[in-house]
Amino acid sequence: MDALEIARWQFGITTVYHFMMVPLTIGLGLVVAVIQTLWHRTGKPEYLRMTKFWGKLFLINFIMGVATGIVQEFQFGMAWSEYSRFVGDVFGAPLAMEALLAFFVESTFLGLWIFGWKQLKPGIHLACLWIAVIGSFFSAYFIIVANSWMQHPVGVEMVNGRPVMTDAWAVFTNNTALVAVPHTLFGALAVAGGFLLGIAWYHLWRRRHDGIDTVGPDGQVIPGDAPAILGRDRSDHTVWIRSLRIGAVVAMISFAGTAVTGDLQGKLMFEQQPMKMAAAEAACHDGTGFSVLSVGNVGSKNCDDIVAVIEVPGILSFLAKGDFTTEVKGVNSLLEEYQTKYGTTVPNNPIYGERAGQEIQYVPVMEVTYWGFRMMIGFGGVAALAALLALWATRKGTVPVSRGLMRLAVFGILAPFGANAAGWIFTEMGRQPFVVAPNPDASGIDQVFMFTAAAVSPGVSAGEILTSLVVLTSIYAVLLVVEVKLLVKYIRGGVASAMPELVHASVDENEDSTPPGGTGKPEGDDVLAFAY
Repeated sequence: MDALEIARWQFGITTVYHFMMVPLTIGLGLVVAVIQTLWHRTGKPEYLRMTKFWGKLFLINFIMGVATGIVQEFQFGMAWSEYSRFVGDVFGAPLAMEALLAFFVESTFLGLWIFGWKQLKPGIHLACLWIAVIGSFFSAYFIIVANSWMQHPVGVEMVNGRPVMTDAWAVFTNNTALVAVPHTLFGALAVAGGFLLGIAWYHLWRRRHDGIDTVGPDGQVIPGDAPAILGRDRSDHTVWIRSLRIGAVVAMISFAGTAVTGDLQGKLMFEQQPMKMAAAEAACHDGTGFSVLSVGNVGSKNCDDIVAVIEVPGILSFLAKGDFTTEVKGVNSLLEEYQTKYGTTVPNNPIYGERAGQEIQYVPVMEVTYWGFRMMIGFGGVAALAALLALWATRKGTVPVSRGLMRLAVFGILAPFGANAAGWIFTEMGRQPFVVAPNPDASGIDQVFMFTAAAVSPGVSAGEILTSLVVLTSIYAVLLVVEVKLLVKYIRGGVASAMPELVHASVDENEDSTPPGGTGKPEGDDVLAFAY
């Protein structure tokens, strides 16, 4: 295998795995902050229990996200040194601000939140969590700014063959970033909503299965009380039904947000990277129709044998231009334009090594772009529909007793994760063969772009990168097992897993319900048990 191909596999595997944790951290952090705010304002004990339980899962995911994220920046120097040299002047600012400002603030105040339950006043303790959550938003913003410059390079001029930032404001307000940021945040909230819904459904089902909750003649739930069983009292029922409804509402709002921002993002892609969107439609010829389903050799170099089985006229024009009549250029037309602008073969330059002179494949892998685009939309839509059905199914205060529905709800947690991963893969692989895509609005003189073939480190052999790929993938596999085991352990343990005092004795609801001035929680709680 070629070193470039192995390096791309390595970056894809490690980044997709890391990105599984990013949206859950961002979305769940905001949800926990809102729930703790409700406890602070109302003093209701169920909100404290929800804060402790969901906060513990948030911390597990956050820690694993940090551990897996460290590798990402090391890869730039190890496998992508030419890329690092090319984008270094631009990436230096947003990545430094992400690491030294946003992540520093996020981790510092999260530490204060973890260990400040007894030491800080309730208002200050709550503020620490909000600051950490806002820090995670800024962290995402700075990363997306850097990534968006790769999709749409602005605010630079070429000096000695490399882009140098001349307009920081243009870089930080890149229209690609301004649309991608809210799209990413809504996607993160969709993950958090599905997470709450699936887990809460499981616990409500367990309460019915164990005979704690029953249903009256009118179908309305009758919450039971079994405080001796790890705190599974009436407040425990309230914890899960409210968590489920919060999760369902968040999931539906998030889907609406991702749909609106996704439409804006799609229109920008049609302008900035038209080949990516044409490949996402497997649209070989100019036209207006949106292909819901196509058959044929989607990966063929000549896509004329692809046939649209189900096509909706005018929808492609709406996605691209906002009307139903404007023709959108297909792969064949765009291919001629790309070859005229950027050449037909890899330039004869030493940085390309043996890849110099090879034919440039401007059409990305359409199996990935076509199905990735549909998986992104499909998984998101399924998650939103499931949230709506969950609200209807629990209108009388509990979930159906069906074990199959419970398993479906738990498995449904993966749907928004799948939508996020598919969207990321579609966005990044659809940009090929560029690692920095050309800006179609820029002058042809000193046009800023970089072929992926030039980005890989010239001094690293295929064997070395393959070794690092095997090692990193193995380590990530171990971390995956560790995280899943931890999450499953504490999810099954319920609220008691985050509040050890519930195991030993019934909680004094009055003590829980009023945030005390100097403690913020009942005496005897072990903050380290909550954190770890």
